[in-house]
Amino acid sequence: MKRQGDALVLLLAGGVGSRLNVLVETRAKPAVTFGGIYRIIDFSLSNVMNSGLTKVGVLTQYKPLSLMYHIATGAAWEFTGRSRGIEILPPRTGSKDHDWYKGTADAVRRNIDFISANSSDEVVILSGDHIYHMDFYAMLEYHRAKKADVTVGMMVVPKEQIHQFGAGITNNDNRIVEWEEKPEVARTNLASMGIYVFDTQYLLNSLARNKDEIDFGMHILPWAIDNDNVFAYPFYGYWRDVGTIQAYWQANMDLLNPQSGIWPQKWGIRTNVEATKRMADRPATRYLETARVSNSLISAGCTIRGTVINSVLSPGVVVEKDAVVKDSIICRDTVIEAGATVDLTITDKLVRIGRGATVGHGEHHDITNRLYPKHLYTGITLVGEFAHIPPAMRIGRNCIIKCRAEAESFTGDFLPDGESV
Repeated sequence: MKRQGDALVLLLAGGVGSRLNVLVETRAKPAVTFGGIYRIIDFSLSNVMNSGLTKVGVLTQYKPLSLMYHIATGAAWEFTGRSRGIEILPPRTGSKDHDWYKGTADAVRRNIDFISANSSDEVVILSGDHIYHMDFYAMLEYHRAKKADVTVGMMVVPKEQIHQFGAGITNNDNRIVEWEEKPEVARTNLASMGIYVFDTQYLLNSLARNKDEIDFGMHILPWAIDNDNVFAYPFYGYWRDVGTIQAYWQANMDLLNPQSGIWPQKWGIRTNVEATKRMADRPATRYLETARVSNSLISAGCTIRGTVINSVLSPGVVVEKDAVVKDSIICRDTVIEAGATVDLTITDKLVRIGRGATVGHGEHHDITNRLYPKHLYTGITLVGEFAHIPPAMRIGRNCIIKCRAEAESFTGDFLPDGESV
């Protein structure tokens, strides 16, 4: 009988995530803060742990140091011991410095030695940049019952969103009979979650067949569907790809909505609080007499003297008297000085908003960011880590303040909608 832990897990965590803009200027996307105290990758790692799987390889590439430091020995997710383990798999460069992973299949192909060194009947391939809760062991049991060569985690999405995903057409037995990668015209609403179970030998054979096949969705899956047994594993829970600023903001806001279906604590999501000394051993949050808080998630170690509405605050955030934070995500140890207003804004860590400043000024949200119109177009303003917004400064909608911007970086007292500093 198959036991939990038989499958090997490969967690793909090397993507640039460029659409998150300044949030990924110094770190990989899976290492971005989420929900106050977590990192995005915590959800995949915790799902693996809670599914009883014990051998994990994390494939890194883009700016991996923060991610590597966060994962550390894997002890936070119980990946330590004689029969357990997590290994960071750094990029395997070719003959040129820029010859890194060309796609998801190429990344796995360049780590075949890790697969060979960890004997398993199946390989579970995951992405490290999704927010969700899933039992991978149940998916493994489904894969085995179907006698599948490959099983793909899939869920129903609105047809207008299908162009963002791989799309599968299935028969009455959930066998995938046709596949379209990011189709412009939707023929189905069944989308790939980027979660795969492969029989190990089948995976090795697929990767050896043609080294020009560099991507699972574009190359490996279509061939397998045409020639072998590929099944869809239906998923019905909460799942969100947080690869855009709007999706990232919305997933954080979902934490404030009991009807959204996202419950990190109930799901057993863990994080490594020891990885960042400033995250561990925080005192209880202090709410002073002038504090007003409504429908917000406030982490430990904050000091609230002002007003916080519908927002997510990481540890150590200070909101001074008469300051207002609304519809925003504020990362750790940011200080919002007296009388400042922060509206529909995402700030990275250690930002300072000067006295009386306004970030997210005005009612017009339709002027996209001039430099990155596909990143910021819904009114959200971004402030990079260590930035300092000068007192009385007014910053409009869809603006970007770069990491480490100083007060001297600003000219005048108003930054119009869609502009950047």
